Amino acid sequence: MTESTDVRALAGDLRDRLSWLKEEGFDTWAQSAPPLAIRSRSSASLPRFTLEDIRADLGDCQRCKLASTRTHVVFGAGDAQAELMFVGEGPGADEDRKGLPFVGKAGQLLTKMIGAMGLSRDRVYIANIIKCRPPQNRNPQADEISSCRPFLDQQIAAIRPKVICALGTFAAQTLLKTQTRISDLRGHFHDLNGVKVLPTFHPAYLLRNPGEKKKVWADLQLIMTDLGLSLPGKS
Repeated sequence: MTESTDVRALAGDLRDRLSWLKEEGFDTWAQSAPPLAIRSRSSASLPRFTLEDIRADLGDCQRCKLASTRTHVVFGAGDAQAELMFVGEGPGADEDRKGLPFVGKAGQLLTKMIGAMGLSRDRVYIANIIKCRPPQNRNPQADEISSCRPFLDQQIAAIRPKVICALGTFAAQTLLKTQTRISDLRGHFHDLNGVKVLPTFHPAYLLRNPGEKKKVWADLQLIMTDLGLSLPGKS
């Protein structure tokens, strides 16, 4: 292929991308906007990139003020073709230090929850609404979510899970764009652009309220049934 042919091919690809953006209602393109993590109305309509593409695009992210206080970007971890995806709120101190999601005490409980389902962490995918730890583990702010949410949407589009388990109030309300209480959201599936979402209590909440573990186990069994996983005590 000649150099001029290369240029024509790149120009054609750029035209296709710009055409897609215009169709989706994105007539302007800010220089600070990530070229892959496009703010779309539906993750199902996003151009599909690999997790490696998305991670490379995220880079040493400086898109919001959390960059000045975090240690590591916590992208996500697990099976790139997982049927089940867990989404939490954001990294804590342990996650920020190690650069991996759910590795502290709450993460250890999540690992046990996944094991009780007959799975392992390398067979699911685990991520968060935001990729960087907020100071003192405060709730993420609107501008931080708007900077980070497109990357999560792209991860969902890349993985194409059958079910997303939203861990805790913040993750569930953000994913589903609702203010409904987690106690009312849990116990049944919700739709997110064709992906089933099952909200349940966050493992950190269970550490403080162990009596609620029965409700979470009931939620996890709903997911197991939907994915065709064997329930304990049943053949």
